[in-house]
Amino acid sequence: MGGVDRIGKIFVFGIGLVGTSVGLISCGGGGGIAPSAGPVTKASVGKALFFDTSLSTPKGMACATCHSPKKAFTDPRPGPTSEGAVKGLFGFRKAPSIQYMAFSPIFQESGASNGGALGGQFWDGRAPDLPSQAKGPLLNPIEMGNASVQVVVNTVKNGPEAAGMKQIYGPTIFSDPNAAFDAIVDAIAAYEKTPEVSPFTSKYDAYLNGQVQLTASEANGLAIFNGKAQCFNCHVSTPLPDGTHPLFTNFTYANIGLPRNPTNPYYTMPAKYNPLGSSFTDYGLGNTTGRATDQGLFLVPSLRNRAVTGPYFHNGGFLTLSAVVQFYNTSELGQVFGPPEVAQNVNSTQVGNLQLTGQERTDLLNFINTLTDGFKVPK
Repeated sequence: MGGVDRIGKIFVFGIGLVGTSVGLISCGGGGGIAPSAGPVTKASVGKALFFDTSLSTPKGMACATCHSPKKAFTDPRPGPTSEGAVKGLFGFRKAPSIQYMAFSPIFQESGASNGGALGGQFWDGRAPDLPSQAKGPLLNPIEMGNASVQVVVNTVKNGPEAAGMKQIYGPTIFSDPNAAFDAIVDAIAAYEKTPEVSPFTSKYDAYLNGQVQLTASEANGLAIFNGKAQCFNCHVSTPLPDGTHPLFTNFTYANIGLPRNPTNPYYTMPAKYNPLGSSFTDYGLGNTTGRATDQGLFLVPSLRNRAVTGPYFHNGGFLTLSAVVQFYNTSELGQVFGPPEVAQNVNSTQVGNLQLTGQERTDLLNFINTLTDGFKVPK
């Protein structure tokens, strides 16, 4: 889900972010909800809203359109960035997975151990928490396209989730549009916090539970991940203090020298949405904090399910995970992949000179594959 923030006249889109008693049915771009006989809960109402394709203008787009459970809650549609409710309108960032984003701390501009930013939602951290993040796409003219809070509230008030909203938030919830809007995004966030969104069901989780062993290649990939490749520095592979399995992110921000993606459709959007055309530059966190030292930095994503969520990075510039590993590995980033879109603040100490062999890259990829949810433990 993207956001309502504006950078000058430029609308931000496709940025980056957990069972319940409702089931999925196919519907429009993102699926719909069939009510069940189970109890009405905040999360069940939020799930219904998450998959409701009537919540866009024009109708047909749901949160699940860009965050489909069929693709680890990322955009299943082709293309490097995500298309909005109006056909042909694209933002400049790829919609990230919302899986495991419930664990992201509330945004702190200087909360990291190195004094940098920590936590938040979206690729640039401009929403401090899940409810704040959920507001953005509903009102963004390139995304779900609703003209106002009142439009969203009226749709829910007259829709199938109205009864559940009243049951959870009180019979007069729709009398105050702002309170109703806050309740709508609160319910969506409750769903995003459920185990359905962050299930911890990968092979690696089974390995940590003592239910399965890693293959020799996967085990070597884990050793490379925590050693020569230095992945663990940002994609933390140790459990949380409360014993929660590793999230494979430290929720900090980094500029890894990512080049521009010349196929980004945002460059050709009408001037109303992109007045800079092909000269547009995405400064990421720098636009959120206003600090020169944050220009070009983006939130470190979790590596959970990344094997199935290409294209990769915030601009969708890499089609395969193998290409991503090679990008980190090569010592000639500018020559091979093109110069960084934002040259300042590049973390050159951990990117571009890993010197991994072909077998080591294969083993590393095999380990990352173990982070994909839905693994069936052998009986």
